[in-house]
Amino acid sequence: MKNRLSLYWKCQLAGWSLAALYWGYTGISGGRFNVAVGILQFVTDVAVYSLITHLYRNFARRHHWTDLEINPLLKRIIPAAFVLGFIYLVVTAAKILLFQVWFDTGPQLNGYQFIQLNGVTLFMAGIRLMSIWLLAYHLYHYAQREVKSTRENARLEIMTRDARLSNLSTQLNPHLLFNSLNTIKALVVDEPDSARRAIDLLSDLLRTGLYAGDDVLISVKEELGLVRDYLELEKLRFEERLTYQIDMDDTLASVRILRLSIQTLVENALKHGIATTKAGGLVHIQISRQEEFIQIRIQNPGRLDARIPVSGLGLANLAERLQLTFTDKASLNVTNEPEGIVSATLRIPNA
Repeated sequence: MKNRLSLYWKCQLAGWSLAALYWGYTGISGGRFNVAVGILQFVTDVAVYSLITHLYRNFARRHHWTDLEINPLLKRIIPAAFVLGFIYLVVTAAKILLFQVWFDTGPQLNGYQFIQLNGVTLFMAGIRLMSIWLLAYHLYHYAQREVKSTRENARLEIMTRDARLSNLSTQLNPHLLFNSLNTIKALVVDEPDSARRAIDLLSDLLRTGLYAGDDVLISVKEELGLVRDYLELEKLRFEERLTYQIDMDDTLASVRILRLSIQTLVENALKHGIATTKAGGLVHIQISRQEEFIQIRIQNPGRLDARIPVSGLGLANLAERLQLTFTDKASLNVTNEPEGIVSATLRIPNA
């Protein structure tokens, strides 16, 4: 298996190669240029300055400078820029003097004379180059740390949200089960045949949907299967007081919606509508597509007192699950309609 260069070494070689090419260009434009010396200058520049910055990298990692916040980090890299600038001055001066001796590339100056003429310029150039390298290196690590922190926070947020959703969904299972058992209890003495049928329906409820899994979203078809069993079960209790109608665009059967969302609204319609109205009435379920939303509307006879806020486990649970799953893209409204009808409208984005 071939060993590949890391991103760090790719950047090291690319950055110092560009700098060395620029220095080579200035040498060519200066007039006197030896190709062999130019190539050797290029190779040694890339090798020496990569080594200097690599040694700094090892030092910084050993002392955990890459884990520091901005203010403590600046207190360290500003002096480091001056130290690296001085090292650049010494190394560059030594390299140039050696090349002058070996290849007779310029006037023969001793070290003291060379530093007098070029020391300040080389030192400032070193500070500038090393500052650029230091900022690029530490900003990269700072950005990586922030990205990692953001990902970790997002992962924890998702885990928390999923745990809350799971907990909320789990709350609804016994809630629906207890209501169904109360229906069976009301039928056992006076209508044993209906009670037996109710037990069969409750068994279907448990098997087909109520404890089918922990999925937050299920298809409309699956949800309506649960709702139909529940409505048939409740019809045994309400008899002729309860009728229901389901109107749905067939193309929406596979659309995924919140588990127990329609069920919760239907249960609310029976509890606060049919059960409180002597004559009972029709529970009308409509599922349609409204532009970029799926609209689920449940209508039932009754009257909503605007002075009393709608509350209860079911609707509060549903509202919280909507917020967790869709944030502000979904809505739930319960309103009075003409002719004594209460309408609960759920709108969710059509993903």
